[in-house]
Amino acid sequence: MLAAASLALLAARLYASSRIGFGDSEALYASYALHPQPAYLDHPGLIGVVARAVGDGTAPSPERAHVVTSLLATLVPWATAAACRACGATWRRSFAAAVIVALVPEMAIGLFAMTPDLLLALSWTGALALAAMGLRAPVGGGRAAFAFAGTGLLAGIAAASKVSGVLLLAALAVAYASRSARAHARTLAPWAGIAAGLVVIAPVVAFEARMGWPLLRHRLIETQTGAGFSLRNAGALAGGQLVYLSPPMVVMTAYAASAAWRGKSDAVGALLLSSCAVPATALVPLCLWSPVAEPHWVAPALLALAPAMARADAGPPRRLVVASCAIAGAMVAAVHAWVLVPQAVRLAPASYDARIDLANELYGWPDAVRAVRQEAELAHMDAVVVVSALAKITDQLLAMAAAAGEGNREKALELSRAARERHYNCACDLLGTHAFEQIAPELESDFNGLDELLRGVVAVGELTPRSTDTISGFGERVSSKIAAAAFSQRNIQAAVHRLPRGLADVRRR
Repeated sequence: MLAAASLALLAARLYASSRIGFGDSEALYASYALHPQPAYLDHPGLIGVVARAVGDGTAPSPERAHVVTSLLATLVPWATAAACRACGATWRRSFAAAVIVALVPEMAIGLFAMTPDLLLALSWTGALALAAMGLRAPVGGGRAAFAFAGTGLLAGIAAASKVSGVLLLAALAVAYASRSARAHARTLAPWAGIAAGLVVIAPVVAFEARMGWPLLRHRLIETQTGAGFSLRNAGALAGGQLVYLSPPMVVMTAYAASAAWRGKSDAVGALLLSSCAVPATALVPLCLWSPVAEPHWVAPALLALAPAMARADAGPPRRLVVASCAIAGAMVAAVHAWVLVPQAVRLAPASYDARIDLANELYGWPDAVRAVRQEAELAHMDAVVVVSALAKITDQLLAMAAAAGEGNREKALELSRAARERHYNCACDLLGTHAFEQIAPELESDFNGLDELLRGVVAVGELTPRSTDTISGFGERVSSKIAAAAFSQRNIQAAVHRLPRGLADVRRR
């Protein structure tokens, strides 16, 4: 059954590779390939190294990247089966657990993309398998030493893929220090393995320290405006698991967590419990506290649950397993059909808005790249810098457009004033007072025009799609002028070029 599920998913992924482009996050990671460094604001630098390798020294094409990720994503359930077997499960139960993992939407869909999560899933699962082999091997023997060394290296790769991978190194230390693993803990091998993992991430730590810890500041400070525990965050975390795992799989996860707790008495059980509990202890509170948290952040804590369930004396009810696989498989098939079959939009309700359908962004990048290249050739430009709006500005623009459409003139203009002040402060900080005074009249004219458009929407009493597009694209138009002024101030000739109108048209309406 695992082979059938793998082949079906691989076929769908390879077909998708020829049909769709990069999502916005993938485009960011592809750009890392052009500027290799140990770490970036969002993630450590391994994803950039991989992207560069896939692209033969430059940014990879979407198709080439997706062919590689399709193959790697197909390997993840098989790595899970190997990890289950290494933890002491029978092959039959190992393959059964792997089928469940293969069909989980978070794995079946999410791992198709070229993201750090794919690298994390493979290295984390591999580390669990080798750690279990080491703990089950004779104490002080060569097999244990080899397994612990490989565990540490893979854990280091996990940490170099995503910051949360550091929690695996911590979980390994907790497992090795447990009472059931005491015999191995008295030898050098497990601790040497952790040291090897730290060596892997040493360049990332050194780079961060030299630069003033920008990744950590960005993740834990700069993006945490308005942070705090809230019911909204709790709802997003819980609701996200229902979507990412499917409702029956959430119940299955509870069974697996119970199995991990019951099996903690031996060394492998302690490993699986710590590999779940340590990440969960850090990531769940972070998701409940952070306003920018995403439900998949807690996924690393779930990777050890498949081996825990596979090696347990009693598994979940057969009906639950069948229902989980059926519903998760149906969700995966539905998402693939929605993205890959354009005619599926005919099933959408009348309220469907193509602009907020994330599937549409996968079809936009090839056209955007061609348009940018054509614009660059016509203007004889040596380099092109594509900018976006300031963080959260597009949301504010959509909010003021909605307020104007509802006739709330005061709210719309109040939001516009806040956006105006933020852009002025940003431009002044970036350019300095003198250079800001030179660009200020143009920015003032732009924002006055935005206010007039909002007043017009209120007067007409209707927010048309064209008005919405004009308002929502305002952030990019203004930020591009500020960026061009910043380049010019640094003696880099720069000009603002806008792509042809209609480029943002989606594949379906």
